[in-house]
Amino acid sequence: MDVPVSRRIVAEIAARIASGELAPGARIPSTRQLVAQYGVAMATATKVITTLREQGLVQTRPGSGTVVTPLARAGLAPPDRDRVVRAAISVADAEGLAGLSMRRLAAELGMPTMSLYRHVADKDELVLLMMDEVMAAAAPPRHLSPARDGWRTCLQAHARLQWAMYRRHPWLAQAVSFTRPLLAPRAMAHTEWAMRAIDGHGLTPGVQFRAAVMLANHVRGTAVGLEEEAQAEQETGMTDQQWLRSQRDRFATVLATGELPMLERFLTDGDQDFDLENLFEFGLQRLLDGLELIMTRG
Repeated sequence: MDVPVSRRIVAEIAARIASGELAPGARIPSTRQLVAQYGVAMATATKVITTLREQGLVQTRPGSGTVVTPLARAGLAPPDRDRVVRAAISVADAEGLAGLSMRRLAAELGMPTMSLYRHVADKDELVLLMMDEVMAAAAPPRHLSPARDGWRTCLQAHARLQWAMYRRHPWLAQAVSFTRPLLAPRAMAHTEWAMRAIDGHGLTPGVQFRAAVMLANHVRGTAVGLEEEAQAEQETGMTDQQWLRSQRDRFATVLATGELPMLERFLTDGDQDFDLENLFEFGLQRLLDGLELIMTRG
């Protein structure tokens, strides 16, 4: 999404203030000067000045026009992009992707919101950079080789590595899309690695790609529940197992109708281990079993 022209102008002026080019007390361009310099409408120029004033960066001084406020640069050493991305990851880890906004991130960094636009165009680009950073920290396992260790061992280790990554960063599952993927180079390296792991077994590039995405989507799809699970535990004070035990009477009432015999057998069988970890592992092994059949057939 394109950043509105008023926001780009605000970000440029905020950056000049943060760098010291526009010192406290210095005049910033007037609305007429902004119209002439950027070729924008008077309404847009007025919005720029208003936004800068709301951010506490400028003030109107009688006889002097609009000037940089005395405290505008206090504590505002402009952070580099890496620091912005790391701070955004910390906020998302603690508060989820919904809790991450440019305003919230600016507060975390102790800087004006508009100054962030020196480093990222918008939240979409920020999330892309966050994904790339997290994926880089969980790079595919270099110690494994398909030729030496076998393709199944490689894919299994790779999927478990990704699962651990999602557990560390539950917001990531909400950000990843396989139908409209963000083009994060170090995220794409995971797909490349998985395709290499099954290369040489008679599969076409199309099948290799779909197999790699299938496994990654299983991990991501299961991990979508991690953030909801954590939130539910925080709100109720109970783990999933504790919550299930608290619902025994309700389950008994439903099962007493006799309309769910298979579920009744399951609940009385004794093998009731069911959580996201088990769901992930069971699904992973079944997908690898199916992939092995395709390879054998080829």
